[in-house]
Amino acid sequence: MVDSIEFDLIICGSGLAGLRAAIEAARKNSKIKIGIVSKLQVMRSHSVSAEGGTAAVLFEDEGDTIESHIYDTVKGSDFLADQDVAERLCNEMPKQVYQLDHWGMPWSRRKDGRIDQRAFGGYSFPRATYASDKVGFFEMQTLYDTCQKYENIEYLNEWFATSIIHDGKRFMGITAIELSSGTFYAIKGKALIIATGGAGRLYSFSTYALSSTPDGLDMAFRAGMALKDMEFVQFHPTGILPSGILITEGARGEGGYLLNNRGERFMKNYAAGKMELAPRDIVSRSIMTEINEGRGFKHETGVDCMKLDLRHLGDEKIKEKLGGIREISIKFSGVDPAEEIMDIRPVCHYMMGGIHTDIDGATELQGVWAAGEAACNSTHGSNRLGANSTSECIVWGKITGELAVDYIEKGVPQDPWPHHLVAAEEKRIYDGIFRGNGDANPYEIRQELTDTMNEKAYVFRNEADLVDGLKKIRQLKEQTWKHVDDKAKEYNTNFTNVMELDSMLRTAEVVLIGAINRKESRGAHARTDYAKRDDANFLHHTLAYYDPKEPIMKTHPVTITKYQPVERKY
Repeated sequence: MVDSIEFDLIICGSGLAGLRAAIEAARKNSKIKIGIVSKLQVMRSHSVSAEGGTAAVLFEDEGDTIESHIYDTVKGSDFLADQDVAERLCNEMPKQVYQLDHWGMPWSRRKDGRIDQRAFGGYSFPRATYASDKVGFFEMQTLYDTCQKYENIEYLNEWFATSIIHDGKRFMGITAIELSSGTFYAIKGKALIIATGGAGRLYSFSTYALSSTPDGLDMAFRAGMALKDMEFVQFHPTGILPSGILITEGARGEGGYLLNNRGERFMKNYAAGKMELAPRDIVSRSIMTEINEGRGFKHETGVDCMKLDLRHLGDEKIKEKLGGIREISIKFSGVDPAEEIMDIRPVCHYMMGGIHTDIDGATELQGVWAAGEAACNSTHGSNRLGANSTSECIVWGKITGELAVDYIEKGVPQDPWPHHLVAAEEKRIYDGIFRGNGDANPYEIRQELTDTMNEKAYVFRNEADLVDGLKKIRQLKEQTWKHVDDKAKEYNTNFTNVMELDSMLRTAEVVLIGAINRKESRGAHARTDYAKRDDANFLHHTLAYYDPKEPIMKTHPVTITKYQPVERKY
């Protein structure tokens, strides 16, 4: 018999969305048992790496408006955002900034004591609320501290969730491995919130932690939920070389310049109105265009790059506002940005796509919600504006936590537990992977997968490359790599790495098929062979459903409330 434990509410993922959901659920009902299941220790969640800010309109007395934030978000999304969702985000966020403040968040402040905000790409006003350049770390610390007030929140740190158990209509539980002992568990539950973050480690040049693999997305996908808009991958303009670690947009928000090899601030040729603070998709394409036309630099590793200049900001301002960035640059590139220019290049930074949800974060399976980057409620459409992601985590963490408790309180029928489904999952991961056999090295397969995504589905894409990439991913999938050489039970990272790879291959396939099918350029999806946006044929979301042979692709309408699509100009 498989060991089992039971919670009322299971939250998979312990980043901003997961912790915010746990707090809201615990505040609403102190009697329900809440279990946070995370493959990491809580404060290792990738949310701690968010640097630049959290978007909210705080100063309507200075001319900013909620409506302006909504329109900037919709325009930034290249009109693929569901506008009712963007409205909810922008209306809810000011309250959440003050809520975090009351919980002890150390926001950076103006001289008059009011919370400070900095300029970010694509916004009409400075509305990135920040805490120096470590906003994610401080938000996580604040939420984790707040969680300690509630005795009904329990942490399952370093547990690897492998599948969702359901009866075809309704959620019943999950299966997971306790990494410290290697024990396989069934975790019974009445409701589930998936907050497992993004899948950015599908790319080898990436700002993400190595743990940011699509296990949560794949778990939902295999359970019959759709993955939505996965072709839209955000490349942040400024990944530091050679590591790919993020240099926050706040560096440009504070006045940094992007320079080509002629010493020109080249953004004047692409977005004269916004310069370095145009939306990320536009800045990344501009950088790659400059490189492709011979105006780039060569990094010592041989990689083409561009330069980011912060020297004119002065030592004092860099230390105060961008201290973390300075430390990262010195540590990982040997460059002090107060004295030298930094080498940067567009880097995989965010997935606009994720598990298909409605405006409330509800998925297609009753009793399951998704929040944060793992979810796709279509806030960001085809391109996310900077600082809207931590906002989304906090808003839909709150919403899903509340709704999951409402659902539990109504009473969930307790049907017989489907032991056969747990047994089938145990067989899939132990016979299929742990005791599997193969001659291909799974680590080499993983490297080939991430390099293929880098080469074939980067900032600029075309049919030939995407088809080539898909063929390569399918070849890798067919190779015999499902085996684990380390047979230890405790902390078997070899086992977890191969399980991660299993989910990466399925998810990469969805990204590439979505990109092949979308024969237009919209937001972060830029096709050189279809250079224009095509609203007549592609003003829709992409849905992918699991099938053992290949994903079943469908479309889903975009919600337009006020703003008809127009050409984006900045």
